[in-house]
Amino acid sequence: MEPDYSGLDPDERYHRYMALASVSLGIISLCAALIPICGIICSLAGIGLGIFGRKSESRKMAIVGIGLSILGFMIAVTYQFLMYFKNS
Repeated sequence: MEPDYSGLDPDERYHRYMALASVSLGIISLCAALIPICGIICSLAGIGLGIFGRKSESRKMAIVGIGLSILGFMIAVTYQFLMYFKNS
């Protein structure tokens, strides 16, 4: 039996989708960290969506998304610095 998401409050549904998008972008930012520009953009978007997603009942999912996005951001920035100093 599937849950009925159409019966949710529209704001709750919106914030739940934000939390889910934050987790998705956090995972993508970990993979895209080897291309620093893509990793930084994905991680910043994931952090922003996670902040909005914390207002839902899926607060833990939003916090996980923020954590993954921060980790992806740190990896992308570190990789960017390593590539910059290697080529200097």
